[in-house]
Amino acid sequence: MNEQKKYYLGLDNGGTTTKAALFTPDGKEVAVARVDTASITVQSDFAERDMEEMWRANCAVIRHVLAKSGVQNTDIAGVGICGHGKGLYLWGKNGKPVRKGILSSDNRAYEYSARWQKDGTEQKAFELSCQHVLACQPVALLVWLRDHESDSYADIQWVFECKDYVRFRMTGKACAELTDYSGSGLINLHTNSYDPALLKLFGIEAVADKLPPLCRSSDVCGVVTEEAAKECGLAAGTPVIGGMFDIDSCALAAGVVDETKLIVVAGTWSINGYIAADPVTDGSVRMNSLFCIPGRYFIEESSATSAGNLTWVVQELFPELIEKAERNNENVYKRLDETVASVLPYEHLPLYLPFVMGSNAHPNAKACFLGISASHKRAHVLRSVYEGIVFCHRVHIDRLAVGAQKPFSVVRLTGGAANSPLWAQMFADILGLPVEITDAHEAGALGCAMAVSAAAGDSPSLAAASEKMCRIVARFEPDVRNKNAYDARYALYKKAAEFLNPLWDDFQKTAAR
Repeated sequence: MNEQKKYYLGLDNGGTTTKAALFTPDGKEVAVARVDTASITVQSDFAERDMEEMWRANCAVIRHVLAKSGVQNTDIAGVGICGHGKGLYLWGKNGKPVRKGILSSDNRAYEYSARWQKDGTEQKAFELSCQHVLACQPVALLVWLRDHESDSYADIQWVFECKDYVRFRMTGKACAELTDYSGSGLINLHTNSYDPALLKLFGIEAVADKLPPLCRSSDVCGVVTEEAAKECGLAAGTPVIGGMFDIDSCALAAGVVDETKLIVVAGTWSINGYIAADPVTDGSVRMNSLFCIPGRYFIEESSATSAGNLTWVVQELFPELIEKAERNNENVYKRLDETVASVLPYEHLPLYLPFVMGSNAHPNAKACFLGISASHKRAHVLRSVYEGIVFCHRVHIDRLAVGAQKPFSVVRLTGGAANSPLWAQMFADILGLPVEITDAHEAGALGCAMAVSAAAGDSPSLAAASEKMCRIVARFEPDVRNKNAYDARYALYKKAAEFLNPLWDDFQKTAAR
């Protein structure tokens, strides 16, 4: 890579937004561009995305960020891409997408994952993949397609994850980056390679030659093609690296490069994890995957139960708050913080189970409020949403603590909740750990920029790039005065979630009629 080219471009393809950000070699954000990307829900439990529209969205944000920054495309040292994990993006034999992409919030294959858990298939897979099987993983979705869309299954040329598809469109080369694919259920975590035994176990041997060659995060996987350059505005020949799972990218951007730090991403998904020298194989956590730093594993607990719930609640229950904020040119989330702050932690509040998009309690669980009375106002309801989301994060973090070799010392918080000091303090109080915030507004894109730095030789390693480019700007200490109130409500939250579990299968049956 040319030493004179000193801007790094990071692309972040999340569950609801596509973003591009330019960074200097020391990690300072030059400009960012974003566009909302529509989720297509044709029926309950389905969450899809138009793959052509997704590529156009990436092209649009690249052109926008270049125009906004004034940076010449020839001054970009390289491109790194991250994206949501899980889900499925299939490229067809006819040189077009096979079908719509499937998002990580999709739950269509829940019956398969439930059956495999009961019949022992999951345990057999765990011995190789070190993962429980999630309904949104490629392995489950491929089996679903085999059984329900045989034509689509037969038309597959390449099996992609989200960001690997975008890189393919940019370079014309099919590669499968390990941080993403090691969370797919298709990789043996003991050998760091595809395993025919896993394909045979799930009956999907037919895709063996559809799995792209594996690469690592800072590998240069190709260059921007002439065709892609015309579409996205980058210079043809610009290097494109492997990139990474967006959570690895956020962790790297937040400086989570040792075992004592927790990365918590409070966005559409509740992502909670830490890095370790070895996978946790006692079954206490849902997911082990390969971290972007070679020789390290990412130990993860996650579900679609985080800040996306607040977005839904405000849009569907309190749309007038959004309309008022727009009329007054205000940030609606700052107004929400002010409303929530009017209620104290020890006041009597309803409980909120944040299962609008998914659940970590039961595969069919749905969101609900418990204990609303006539005395409760809008502020009480909104505070219960904030709290319920953090309680759900704590469920995951309690599970992580079981297998951790060292106690956690600090939480690095990213995602939408990191923009709210009130919410960050709530995380500190409920988790009982200091919470730190970095200056990265676009953590996913910054982590990709760090990987470009390593690939370009500007940093000797990913860890060194993280140390150089990560800056902590705020720290929230736990307020012990709130501990008893939060601990009591957390215990009630767990009891309520467990009590409702037997109802959800029957509830699902009524919804299917």
